[in-house]
Amino acid sequence: MFCDVLAACLSVGETRVVTSDDESAAAAAEAGAEVVADPGGGQGVAVQAALEDVAPGGILVVNADVPCVVPHDLRSLLAATPAGCLGLVEALDGTTNALSLPSAEAFAPLYGPSSADRFRAHAASLGVEAVSIALPNLADDVDTMDDLTRLQLRAGPRTQACLAQLEGSLV
Repeated sequence: MFCDVLAACLSVGETRVVTSDDESAAAAAEAGAEVVADPGGGQGVAVQAALEDVAPGGILVVNADVPCVVPHDLRSLLAATPAGCLGLVEALDGTTNALSLPSAEAFAPLYGPSSADRFRAHAASLGVEAVSIALPNLADDVDTMDDLTRLQLRAGPRTQACLAQLEGSLV
């Protein structure tokens, strides 16, 4: 899943990956992404580490559990976010799977249940408009094996290959 998301991101632009996993860090570096050591403290702190020293304009934050994402989805998120606004893609459960930021300063570590609502409120507190963007390949995340099974035929090639291998070992 991670490698499918990574491939989509790298096709769109400079990519930073925050991870504490050696295998993921090696895959990211080999693919051409900049690897940032995970400072610990959860997803929000990890995103803050990735955003350090990033120039304003066209910044995307994409979770690694969206195996259906393709480069077109990321370009669509950028294109659908008006200049100076915060764009967000919300999962069905109200969490946030992707953000389009006008600058690193527009981010706050607000992940978790109902995070999309908190990101909207944060944007309003900054005087920045928040725009919800419906992109099914970014909205469909994987939290359970049932999610992965449901998305299997839409998932990227690496995710599908792993699933096929897993199914073959269960037979």
